[in-house]
Amino acid sequence: MREGILILLLLNDGKTQSKIADFLGCSVNKISYWCMKGDPDNLESIIDERMKGNHKKATDKHIDILLKTLEKNPQELGCDFGRWTAQRLATYLEQSTGIKLSGGQVRRILKQKKYVYIWAKYRLESKRNPEKRTAFKIKIAEYLKIEKETPEQLQVGFWDESGFSLRVTRRKNWCKKDNRRKVRGDRRKGRVNVMGGVRNSAKKRWVEFLKKGNSYNFYQVLKLFYAELINEWVSAGNQAS
Repeated sequence: MREGILILLLLNDGKTQSKIADFLGCSVNKISYWCMKGDPDNLESIIDERMKGNHKKATDKHIDILLKTLEKNPQELGCDFGRWTAQRLATYLEQSTGIKLSGGQVRRILKQKKYVYIWAKYRLESKRNPEKRTAFKIKIAEYLKIEKETPEQLQVGFWDESGFSLRVTRRKNWCKKDNRRKVRGDRRKGRVNVMGGVRNSAKKRWVEFLKKGNSYNFYQVLKLFYAELINEWVSAGNQAS
């Protein structure tokens, strides 16, 4: 305030803006600001409004609505997108509560509440049947026990299929620290499909690449696998049946 009053007094004394700047050791832009804003008849105009900062618009109630909205799927609320970003949250809050926040303000609020913006983790739990999965584990345990006792009668192998997509839909989400959100592993077109197996006892491995992951190609790979087992059986001195 003292400096602003001094600028007005020097200006009233007939000094130019450049001379005032040289005399006070500041920039001409600063002198111009006070010459335009300062009013000698109003001392309130000498107060620098820029020092007050922005008023906090988001109340505790609004923050609570923000956090509850974040935990919901956007499509459940009628949105046409599948994940929340800071800007999308700000737009939705403005429509639902009438309070206008910027994406940066929403981001700062979430970080204060210990939220982070990281990749979601793919999950397949929604496609699993718990009862069948438990029964399958019991059956596998029995097979492994027989294989260990009489390996010449039974050998257990594990088989699986995987794919590598050139355009994976990675979903970043806001979530609590150390509590990564899980999403379905949906992918776009363009995959390299691989099938492979490993024998539990000898740890022997098989790998085959597929042009397309369908039932026909799966059957063809199993036929190749079966033919290789027969050749291995004959090479060991046994007769092919």
